[in-house]
Amino acid sequence: MQIIINASDLMNALNIVTRAISSRPAKKILEGVLIDAIVDEVTLTCTDTKLVIQSTIMATVNEPGRIVLPGKILSELVRKLPESEISIKTDSLYNAQINCLSSKSRLSGMNPIDFPEMSEILNGTMVSIPQNKFKDMINRVAFAVGTDESRALFTGVLMQIDNEGMHLVALDGFRLAMHLDRRDYGIEMPEEKQRIVIPGHVMNELSKILSDDETACDLVFNRSHVKAVFGNTVVASSLLLGEYIDFMDIIPKSFQTCALIKKSVLADAIDRAGILAREGKSNIIKIQFLDNQANVTAHSDQGDVLEVIDVGLQGPPLEIAFNTKYISDIIRNIIDEDIVMNFNTSVSPCVLTATENKDYLYLILPVRVFS
Repeated sequence: MQIIINASDLMNALNIVTRAISSRPAKKILEGVLIDAIVDEVTLTCTDTKLVIQSTIMATVNEPGRIVLPGKILSELVRKLPESEISIKTDSLYNAQINCLSSKSRLSGMNPIDFPEMSEILNGTMVSIPQNKFKDMINRVAFAVGTDESRALFTGVLMQIDNEGMHLVALDGFRLAMHLDRRDYGIEMPEEKQRIVIPGHVMNELSKILSDDETACDLVFNRSHVKAVFGNTVVASSLLLGEYIDFMDIIPKSFQTCALIKKSVLADAIDRAGILAREGKSNIIKIQFLDNQANVTAHSDQGDVLEVIDVGLQGPPLEIAFNTKYISDIIRNIIDEDIVMNFNTSVSPCVLTATENKDYLYLILPVRVFS
């Protein structure tokens, strides 16, 4: 193989694909980046066998070929090279000579025949969504993905496509995050809805490399795999298998008490109360809702705090307690300035929504406090 490639283009592609390299690869070949040169383009691929990231860039290909080079070393080397063109030439023993201006390096590579191939998605369904929209939806729900590997499905994000549009849902047993993109995805649905569960770490990596513009991200999926194609990048992953809980069954249909609050005011109050709450053993804040105000309190051996904020209350007064981190994460990810907190009792789920926007909601379980 003999190619000439722009250093900046190569660095950008390496930054994307090396996200798929595991911190503890099971095999040496998985430490590498597959470089596949054909005609006038070069495709870079990295994988941990479950996640595959691929990026294609333009290059001058004097001699086509394939080689696997150590991904992290190659990335560090290219990062230090000057902004110019890089020449990469390989021999029959999979050694790569890398030249850039006055810099000359040699890397020992590996046989590409041992590199895992990307799985083909047969009989797949394809939908398309703007990259910026998909990125925003992921960012608004991914924080609620579970970390308990014994409940594997909850370590992923549910993508459900139905007559309303596309739902992304994450829950960890203490909170639920749901966002809906309302559009006709133009697919024939033999069933009432189509659902897949994408690993949470895959969604996090996707959100980091999706662009902030409205160009399309095409999603192709079947029962076992999903592939996202956007720009010159492909991200493919195996799915989490099993029947994800019907999230609509978790969300209460009616409420006895509703509180209208300014998001920024509530966020500031919780942040200040959280300073004391984190010093306590349980990291709990309490919120007491009265006629037109809410008292946010926290206690620890180091002291206590009281924050009084204005609210619009409908229904009977109520006092409720939350884990500070869980409620803070939710408030931080709410889009609108005015939010509604909906309750039934001090021990039943609290649902947070916007006043007008019904395309997202968050649910959080309160903490049972014994006085």
